[in-house]
Amino acid sequence: MKIALMDSGIGLLPAARAVRRLRPDADLVLSSDPDGMPWGPRTPADLTERALVVARAAAEHRPDALIVACNTASVHALPTLRAELEPDLPVIGTVPAIKPAAAGGGPFAIWATPGTTGSPYQRDLIRRFASSVAVTEVPCPGLADAVQHVDEEAIDRAVATAAALTPRDVRAVVLGCTHYELVAERVRAAVQRPGGPTVVLYGSAGAVAAQAMRRTGDRSAPGAAGVPGTPVAPVAPAVPGVAAVPRVPDGAPDGLPGVPGTAGLLDDPDVPEAPAGILGVPGGRLTVLLSGRESTLPEEALAYVEGRQLAAVSRVR
Repeated sequence: MKIALMDSGIGLLPAARAVRRLRPDADLVLSSDPDGMPWGPRTPADLTERALVVARAAAEHRPDALIVACNTASVHALPTLRAELEPDLPVIGTVPAIKPAAAGGGPFAIWATPGTTGSPYQRDLIRRFASSVAVTEVPCPGLADAVQHVDEEAIDRAVATAAALTPRDVRAVVLGCTHYELVAERVRAAVQRPGGPTVVLYGSAGAVAAQAMRRTGDRSAPGAAGVPGTPVAPVAPAVPGVAAVPRVPDGAPDGLPGVPGTAGLLDDPDVPEAPAGILGVPGGRLTVLLSGRESTLPEEALAYVEGRQLAAVSRVR
């Protein structure tokens, strides 16, 4: 099996590690766009064009599925990517985990990029899945860029600014940008009240990985088949500090309206990992594409545990 993931930068690392936990033997293709990032400030048309270039580079390696590991690209470019690549290549989008956060009760906050915060896209998800829960939208200017460039001082400033906008009584925070999962524990520490209940963080990496397994028809990965009997209790998180999400019963509303390929995505739990040391199952190959050029994992990726672990358990192509 070969799974490709795409993003403007290193925000694809949490989902890549989640895929590796499900299928240690899977080959991974990581396609990012250092020449064109950040994508956030771009117009939807410009962003879509950049995303197409990155997706086409990944598709040349003939993966079994392509994960769009970027919330912004999923909003603006997913229909175009699917129109060009499917049905030959299943394309899986990413949406913020508002639905499971609402199911866990409120109040909760959504940390997202300024372009996503307050957008019709996010407001519609809140209306559909969290209308009865107190929700605060928190813009996080500069946080994704700071994470991308491993700028520790800028990360601290951006997290502190967002935490100051987050109500003190929130019980959960939705991480509405894939980059934010790389600094999940710093987010938690910033919003956690001394002596208060542990603030739950909701990310998308585990759900996206499980959806990719289902779209490829892989029923061998733990928890990926979605068949009756799948445990409904929360399981071990795929990302340190990011909450496992219980499965929502079949038939519940799902997906992002108007964006094909996101149906069911908000229902998926973080899934159990396959044993890391399965005898006779070597780590899959890792191919890294930087704006279409084959390379190695960039230094920024290796600054995070997700990148280091991915490198440690993969065979470089």
